[in-house]
Amino acid sequence: MFQSLANSMKIPELRNRILFTLGMIVVFRIGTHIPTPGVDAKLLTQNLPNSELFSFLNMFSGGALRRFSVFALGIAPYINASIIMQLLVYVIPYLEHLAKEEGEEGRKMISQYTRYGTVLIGALQAFGISFMLERYQVVSNPGFAFKIMAVMTLTAGTAFIMWLGEQMTARGIGNGISILITAGILASLPEAIVHQVALLSGNAGDVIKTLFLIIIIVAVVMAVVTVQDGVRKIPVQYAKRVVGRRVYGGQNTFIPLRVNQAGVIPVIFASSILLFPSMVANWLQSLDALQGVVSNPVIFFLLNIFNYNSISYIFIYALLIVFFTYFYTAITFNVQDLSDNMKKYGGFIPGIRAGRPTVDYLERTLSRVTLAGGVFLAIVAVIPNFLMKFMNVQFYFGGTALLIVVGVAMDTMRQLESHLVTRHYEGFMKKKGLR
Repeated sequence: MFQSLANSMKIPELRNRILFTLGMIVVFRIGTHIPTPGVDAKLLTQNLPNSELFSFLNMFSGGALRRFSVFALGIAPYINASIIMQLLVYVIPYLEHLAKEEGEEGRKMISQYTRYGTVLIGALQAFGISFMLERYQVVSNPGFAFKIMAVMTLTAGTAFIMWLGEQMTARGIGNGISILITAGILASLPEAIVHQVALLSGNAGDVIKTLFLIIIIVAVVMAVVTVQDGVRKIPVQYAKRVVGRRVYGGQNTFIPLRVNQAGVIPVIFASSILLFPSMVANWLQSLDALQGVVSNPVIFFLLNIFNYNSISYIFIYALLIVFFTYFYTAITFNVQDLSDNMKKYGGFIPGIRAGRPTVDYLERTLSRVTLAGGVFLAIVAVIPNFLMKFMNVQFYFGGTALLIVVGVAMDTMRQLESHLVTRHYEGFMKKKGLR
């Protein structure tokens, strides 16, 4: 492992990519400490809610939300715009044509539309946040001028983060946006761990609880790594075809159906949907409090149902994750196209007739694999709720954060591996018999 890291620094191109990536991360971290003009950050920190939901959002911004820096929105608008664009590609014929028929130019156009969507979503979120800041009375000069300045500042911060990520993708290692998200998540981890350690009293119960927590963390990380690489291999054979004097086909291969085909998208979808009712209920409750009236019983009902650590929230959260796992897999993995391509090139699954029987077999297999992936995502996603509720854990472990960190770490290792192997260095992952 350490020898492989040393080898990576011996390759000038790879070394420059690593240093460039680290430099962009430093720039990102500096930006999270630049305050937004016109906002009293200290007063805002005192007035902001100290809820698990807010801690979750603050973690993904790398602490910029609590400090309310120019990067307070983080990369969330870009993530939302990317998800929306992925869904629209399968709904709007023009975008589908760009993605499938126009090649590289089509992908560039879709990326450009994603940038426009990022700016639009960021501006809308910043406009809404400006009202929240004035309601908390942390703005020195409230009014329309402040709202315009806040929208321009926060939207520019999000656009700059997006640009940083794209530069890291082109000139660094791995997906730049994902690395920035991971950097933000990991940046808040040391402070949370220190806070967790400070709560330990040193008695036997705390020691046992800490050991149990460490075992859970190691086991969950190992499970995530295993599932992220897990595939269901469906064997495929190709018949021999003679074209002129050449013989094509006659080979055996397989279709890899990933266990976690949808990635982290179902968790993001589910958390976004559950976030909306609680935000509306909290907003209505705060309005009633300002007017000095008793809140409607419906508001209290919504707050209890969608309380972050309530059993009802956890149950609904898990069901939504399984549902969106099936939904996202269905729209991104077209079984009919896969079957048609196999038939076109003379491929078939042993024991399964080409055509409709192949489609039925693939759908049935994919449904079972998707169920396993959806259940696994739901278990990983609700782990933070149980740890915070029953073990008084003060940091967010599991769910979206863990899936992103592990996925990005594995993807970055693969990128470094490919650079080392192409230059005849031993990679990070040793293979038996290839020494």
